Amino acid sequence: MLKIGPVELKSRLILGTGKYPSPEVMVKCHEASGTDMVTVAVRRVDLNDKTKASWLNWIDRGRFKLLPNTAGCYSADDAIRTAMLGREALGTPLVKIEVIGDEKTLYPDLPELIVATRQLVKEGFVVLPYTSDDPVTALRLEEAGAACVMPLGGPIGSGLGILNPTNIRMIIDRLRVPVIVDAGVGTASDVALAMELGAHGVLLNTAVAAAGDPVKMAYAMRHACEAGRLAFEAGRMAKKEYATPSSPAEGKIR
Repeated sequence: MLKIGPVELKSRLILGTGKYPSPEVMVKCHEASGTDMVTVAVRRVDLNDKTKASWLNWIDRGRFKLLPNTAGCYSADDAIRTAMLGREALGTPLVKIEVIGDEKTLYPDLPELIVATRQLVKEGFVVLPYTSDDPVTALRLEEAGAACVMPLGGPIGSGLGILNPTNIRMIIDRLRVPVIVDAGVGTASDVALAMELGAHGVLLNTAVAAAGDPVKMAYAMRHACEAGRLAFEAGRMAKKEYATPSSPAEGKIR
């Protein structure tokens, strides 16, 4: 069970809603992934469109919790306004805060992100900030009242995987709130690695939506997330420089 503020999720995998070949494929991927929560870009969908033309209306809100996000915002003020709009239109205090600092890398503007997080917490939001893999910023976001912290594994949509596992592990070790790896995932092994590092969950979108077979990849991500978490809970064996026999020498037949 993953608990983010007052929200409890059975699945530790969160999916996005963009870039899918069709709404039908998106729905199948959400079901195949086993996710309980999907994220929606407030600035990139018409929240007032009630027709089937809107991808938002393909989501079963009785089954999936909505996580509005502020993708496309480049300042704290813009992100705060977008979060307010999302809460009013979608009826949820949850918000994934993104404040982008650079158009080419889509890396976050960390000072603005902290300002937005602190203000939205005061406004009663359950804030999930997308951030860099910097442990100090992660700590500052926790101090600002974030319900969880979402460090990037790699650049958004890159599929490069977990580029800095050491920093991700540091963040997990230092924070008391959940850590959800967000961005950069390309395939199932990336999800498994994030979970084996101790991440409480993974958020992804392009890795499924842009796969050759999105539904099959969604299944793969589901199993990778579950396997990685089990491996973390089990505790891996210690690494050694040299070989050790798999079978004990004692009692061998001579």
